[in-house]
Amino acid sequence: MNSLLLALLLTAAPPAQKAQQLAKAKAWEELYLAYSAADPKGYPDPERKAIAEPLLKGCEALVASDAVMAYSLGERSAAFQESAGNLRCLARAALATDQRGAAEEALRKGLANYPKEGAFGLELGKLLLGDKDGVGAAEALGKVPPRSPQAAEARKLLQKAKSLSAEDNQARAQAETIERRMNGEDSPSGGKSRPAVAHDEGDTRATSLSYESGVSADGMRTRANKRFVMKYFNNNRDFGQRAEYEGKVVATLEEAYEFTRGILGEARESPVDVILYTREEFRTHQGASMARTVAGLYSDGAMRINDAAELTQQTKATLVHEYVHSAVDDFCGGRNQLPTWLNEGLAEYVEWRYLGGDGPPVTMANELRAAARGGRLPSLSGMAQGMLIQTADPALAYATSAVAVRELMHQGGAPRLLALIREVGQGVPFEGALQSNYGMDVAKLEEEVKATLSHR
Repeated sequence: MNSLLLALLLTAAPPAQKAQQLAKAKAWEELYLAYSAADPKGYPDPERKAIAEPLLKGCEALVASDAVMAYSLGERSAAFQESAGNLRCLARAALATDQRGAAEEALRKGLANYPKEGAFGLELGKLLLGDKDGVGAAEALGKVPPRSPQAAEARKLLQKAKSLSAEDNQARAQAETIERRMNGEDSPSGGKSRPAVAHDEGDTRATSLSYESGVSADGMRTRANKRFVMKYFNNNRDFGQRAEYEGKVVATLEEAYEFTRGILGEARESPVDVILYTREEFRTHQGASMARTVAGLYSDGAMRINDAAELTQQTKATLVHEYVHSAVDDFCGGRNQLPTWLNEGLAEYVEWRYLGGDGPPVTMANELRAAARGGRLPSLSGMAQGMLIQTADPALAYATSAVAVRELMHQGGAPRLLALIREVGQGVPFEGALQSNYGMDVAKLEEEVKATLSHR
């Protein structure tokens, strides 16, 4: 397809009749391209449905043979008019392309909006069993309607989920016993356990991987080991609430530590503050919009965790992203003068790897390719300062930044990238550090990013 036709397809707002014609001809790639940039809000409701249905047909036709294009078609179908059909197809295509987070999101949405469709509970249960989440799997499988075609299989899998749940409960009970002993709440000998040692006034940082309890200088309850200092704004929550919530966050952060170390060869070794907010506290401190959409963020030297966010695979990936920011601060010795695109790009790239790929989700990969071919990629030099969320297209900015980091990783691996980061932390200007470590400037890196994306 020539560049002129591609440009026309990306900028035009084709009528609904065009979608039906392309679907009838089984011209699935042309169908996707025709509506990939079309704004669903620009069509009346009947036309949205008339476009969503052909896109869904394309997803269903290709999901077994070309899952990448099927996912793209399914995503666009759901954007025009969400249905049980396109959410099912989207989940299947996501699993076929190793996008487990996207599959889970589609299945959860389907389970919430189409509870009579047994396929959503069954497939979500299977997915969570694969992630060894017995409690979540049992909850999903329990929502399969008893008279649905999926009910028999769901009942069989429910037993496996309950076995996993029992193991989880046993592990949690052991952790609670240990914490009670550490807190002096239920010590078997009847005595009080020793709290965390205060190395400086108000410092409750521990020196081992075991968690020790204490109170910080500002009166916040703390639980700390040598990697994480967990802090509560609300010190009045009962023990059961604290243990269950904290346990989930700790498990995710320990996983983030191990995963980051696996990708980069290193992780943050100095302790990082992790502030555990209730959902109301997070809304008060970070705003209602953030409270609805993020699992947590890293700011002012601390990870801030939103109790309102369910820890799905995607929200866990968000916490991995934020943990990487804390690690980069550590690598820089607390003097993080990196360009924004490198700081955000590294976190985004590690998040991609956590979700199972070496690149962005399929839809974003298509957008990157189109932007590269059309000369619309945001420049790295233009993303050196400021927040990417404030750019004209934040998603494209984050993805372009991550692709640039991937290019650096491919050229010199993690050791060379970390050497560059540490040099900048020591006061070396970024352009000089880039030249000495990679033999190129930012303009050359931009050319390589564009060339890589244009040929994918």
